Amino acid sequence: MTKYGIREKRLQLLRDVSGAFRPGVLTALMGITGAGKTIMLDVLAGRKTGGYIEGTVTIAGYPKKQETFTRVSGYCEQTDIHSANLTIYESLQYAAWLRLPSHVKSYERDMFIKEVMDLVELTGLMDAMVGFPGATGLSAEQRKRLTIAVELLAGPSIIFMDEPTTGLDARAAAIVMRTVRRTVDTGRTVVCTIHQPSIEIFESFDELLLMKRGGQLIYSGSLGPLCSNVINYFEAIPGVPRIRVGQNPAAWVLDISSQATEYRIGLDYAQIYHDSSLYKQNMLLVDELSKQELNKEDTHFPPGYWSNFKEQCLACLWKQHCSYWKNPEHNLIRIINTFCVSIIFGFVFWKIGLTINEEQDILNILGVAYGSALFLGYMNSSMLQPIVAMERVILYRETASGMYSTTAYAIAQIAIEVPYMLAQVFIYSSIVYSMIGFQLTATKFFWFTLFMLLSFLYYTVFSMVTVALTPNVEIAAALSFLIFILWNVFSGFIILKEMIPAWWRWMYWADPAAWTVYGLTFSQLGDRADVIRVPGRADVKVQEYLEGYLGLHDGHLPLMEALHLAAAALFAALFCLFVKHLRFQRR
Repeated sequence: MTKYGIREKRLQLLRDVSGAFRPGVLTALMGITGAGKTIMLDVLAGRKTGGYIEGTVTIAGYPKKQETFTRVSGYCEQTDIHSANLTIYESLQYAAWLRLPSHVKSYERDMFIKEVMDLVELTGLMDAMVGFPGATGLSAEQRKRLTIAVELLAGPSIIFMDEPTTGLDARAAAIVMRTVRRTVDTGRTVVCTIHQPSIEIFESFDELLLMKRGGQLIYSGSLGPLCSNVINYFEAIPGVPRIRVGQNPAAWVLDISSQATEYRIGLDYAQIYHDSSLYKQNMLLVDELSKQELNKEDTHFPPGYWSNFKEQCLACLWKQHCSYWKNPEHNLIRIINTFCVSIIFGFVFWKIGLTINEEQDILNILGVAYGSALFLGYMNSSMLQPIVAMERVILYRETASGMYSTTAYAIAQIAIEVPYMLAQVFIYSSIVYSMIGFQLTATKFFWFTLFMLLSFLYYTVFSMVTVALTPNVEIAAALSFLIFILWNVFSGFIILKEMIPAWWRWMYWADPAAWTVYGLTFSQLGDRADVIRVPGRADVKVQEYLEGYLGLHDGHLPLMEALHLAAAALFAALFCLFVKHLRFQRR
């Protein structure tokens, strides 16, 4: 604003916009680039995350309450955001589970889903995978119809659509508009922003709300047969170029309402509209529709979400399960990586646990604990971050629609990782433990497996925290790498605990990787009575060496277990907190 010499602290984007949308009427919201179409739609739908909104919006004569309005309205964004690894039917099942009242039975939900699929012509594609835009799965128009279907499952009486035909070819756009038209014919109020539509698509609308740059209305009314009402209105204005034979009325309207044309002919369309009889008719209509009907109360819904918290968690967990199960690129690769790393570790440290005779044997086992505590956990963290980042985009859309609370999403995101972590820990522990030659006792194997599981747990939740804390996955990866370096340095292997300067010792106790190294090492060697040779010093027992030289004490083992659980709980709480309060999507 300063660059263009604007001294005010606030810039007005919409100016004196008044109008009415009615059931069974398909309205096009048009204007040149920068006219404020999407801003207008976001304001009406309650999706703006910044700025100041002044004025009133009424629904059937009652002031709009966003909590209630979310229940009776749908919003189809320009970008079709869906979980890539679900089928169309699974996506609709999930949406119906959370967007329909909890008293609706499962068989009733299925019937409703089938009706919606018939309406948007997706029945034949119900088992098709959604996939990624432009790469796999559904085509652009099929994804758009899925977006419309997801919104229809909420049973909305009002639907906003942001440029539903943008990026589609003529055939695909015609299919989408046929779906939109069928939606309007069910008695719903539908408003679409549209940009340079074809003649056929433009004529399929009933009414037009036309805006010029600066957020001002210059026409609001019916299109008429073959757009005759719009054409007659503008051609009646002296100096406006007449439409050519065969010219697209939508393109003509956008051309004559541009700033260059308005300046050339010396007109102010907003003032002309404000002084016209059409404006007076519209204001009478607004006044009439703003009156509350007698003996009719305002729409009211119970506070909160349609589903209780338990149902929200179950629905989110079910969706995550379907997404993970059908994502072999992520899960199969990390299982294979775990197997390969286990084999490599097993051969590198082959049978070092059988004989403990020298100080180097202790340090070798400390190296096993160090590698186990850091490498696999960080590998899991790096692989998980892109998955969580993609899900966060979907989270923004679904929470804006009032589907569930962010806490339910966070719980499901963490819980779905547990079975895959268990599989990885079982593979790693079974291979490495036996190949290294640790004592084959149930207690020691249990401690080894437990500390590996706790290590995987805090690394997994930590990776989610870095994604929730940062705006994109690249910054999340950089942040986690920085933290990983700190964990690596103070883990008690590169610099032994007793060698860390006193003023840095707190970093050791604040380092989760150090706790894992501590637990893995002491659980395997803490009860060994072998005497080992220490170069330049007297021979000592293993336990004495652990306490005197490495600073590993028997009484701290339960503390290390408690610290692991505390770290995982802290990261989980931070993930819930950041997901709820940090929003990197700006509208």
